[in-house]
Amino acid sequence: MTKGVIVPLESYRLAQYALPVNCYICEGENTVDAEFCRNCSAPMALAHQANSQKILPRMVAVLGASAVGKTVYLGMLMDMLCREHGQLQLLARGAFSITLQQTTLKALARCEFPEKTPNEPDCWNWVHCQIRQAKQRWPAELIMPDMAGEAVLEEVDHPHTYRVISAFLKKCTAAMVLIDTMELQQGGLDQDYFTMKLLSYLTELDDDPKHGWPQKPVALIFTKADQCEECRADPAGYARTHASGLWQQCQERFHEHKFFATGVSGACALRQTRDGWAKVPLRVEPHGVIEPFEWLLTKIKIGAGKSG
Repeated sequence: MTKGVIVPLESYRLAQYALPVNCYICEGENTVDAEFCRNCSAPMALAHQANSQKILPRMVAVLGASAVGKTVYLGMLMDMLCREHGQLQLLARGAFSITLQQTTLKALARCEFPEKTPNEPDCWNWVHCQIRQAKQRWPAELIMPDMAGEAVLEEVDHPHTYRVISAFLKKCTAAMVLIDTMELQQGGLDQDYFTMKLLSYLTELDDDPKHGWPQKPVALIFTKADQCEECRADPAGYARTHASGLWQQCQERFHEHKFFATGVSGACALRQTRDGWAKVPLRVEPHGVIEPFEWLLTKIKIGAGKSG
């Protein structure tokens, strides 16, 4: 004989599923317990945190070709600002926002560079942070993902391949575009071509002369500039000489743009691994990491207002 049991009907769970949660990136509908958006694979934690904030997060893109140094730059920027006690301070929102910083600094401490960012969007590191400035009354909320360079290139060449990229870039307030200084120094033109294609893609997404990408601030950042004194001394002059196509496109298409030079490793060396020779950092000497970010904040007037 089977013994009967009383099982409480938790109807409140059904009520939760009846109300969808919109993804903060693509605005697609998802269930309340979804970890990633079923439409674009962005983390749903962004939507839950945005709904609980009085200040709506703005989005800043960090773009560049594969191996240009996006992960290192963004991880180092976070680490420097979260330890800053001066005019500009950063506070990570959510445990997932600290992963990029932790991964980057652990790799550099082992005299290694972080592993390549996977192409799958659900494997990307997203940073949601609060920015406090001494002269601003309200703090700012920013979202900055570490998107794979190969995925960005695929989206540029074949639009709508990665829904999350196009949806994110349409909502961005500003962008930091990274260019590999050493590839340009060695005479390669791939960096110049890639960045030109990327900037063209941005203007095609939104070419409104008042509110589109032509009016949004774009910081052009030469990475690995610690290995090139010419670039470090005069980033704009270096762009005019070694990336003339990029320099000309910026002059004609983007009202607010500026060139910067940055570096994280003071010196690099080659080390033999099972897969061949790999470049490794010998020491960590950040240079010009915060300046591009500070410039963007002044241009987009972060923290100037409070949303309802």
